[in-house]
Amino acid sequence: MKERLGAPQGRPLADFLPTITIKAKDFATEITNFNINKDDNIRSEKDITSEHIKNNSDIRGVLIGRGIVPEKLPAAEDLKKIERRHGSEEKKLSKKTESLENLFPHQDDE
Repeated sequence: MKERLGAPQGRPLADFLPTITIKAKDFATEITNFNINKDDNIRSEKDITSEHIKNNSDIRGVLIGRGIVPEKLPAAEDLKKIERRHGSEEKKLSKKTESLENLFPHQDDE
């Protein structure tokens, strides 16, 4: 999957997954957690793993039933690139704010 999405081996797959895939995986995990807490029969690692696989499979079925095939989705924008862009935009905004403060210095209400 990493190769198909163009994710480097040393990077987390989640950095390149589309949001819907991340949300689907998160939902399956939450179902597993819920079922573990309500069902005293799900305690061993084997039972928990089986429950998690079942929930992932069920959620995958819902996606496919709605025409969403995870393997065919395009990669999301690289999270590291988004973080870098956000940092750059934050610096630019900070400089603009400083410029405005120089134009309109703060005056104390007296």
